[in-house]
Amino acid sequence: MTGHTRRKSIHIGGFKHANPIPNACRIGNLVMSGVILGRDAAGAMPESLEAQCANMFAHMKATVEAAGGTTDDIIKMTVWLKDRTQRAPVNVEWLKMFPDEHSRPARHALPMDNMDGGALVQCDFTAVID
Repeated sequence: MTGHTRRKSIHIGGFKHANPIPNACRIGNLVMSGVILGRDAAGAMPESLEAQCANMFAHMKATVEAAGGTTDDIIKMTVWLKDRTQRAPVNVEWLKMFPDEHSRPARHALPMDNMDGGALVQCDFTAVID
């Protein structure tokens, strides 16, 4: 089996990368996403961090499902925030998606000053799909 046939690009409708990069990639049971922003379905970036977080988590769910999994398969999430002290909106969506404190992915939040297009938050994730 070649690398080309082992690796599967994952795309979700309405949420394309500006460059020729898939939303995620799967090899075997491992899925790794690219950067996920909080744009809305029309491609516009909402002004509020709350709306960006809601969209970002929805895109993450759509991406892992397009890869054949569920949010239960996500093992790690990295979040970049323009203002790292503003984690409350991230936590709201986090708790909606991962309500069981005994079954949550690992998460790391990092500061990032130079996000494009009015983004206040972005993430990526790793999932293991059996």
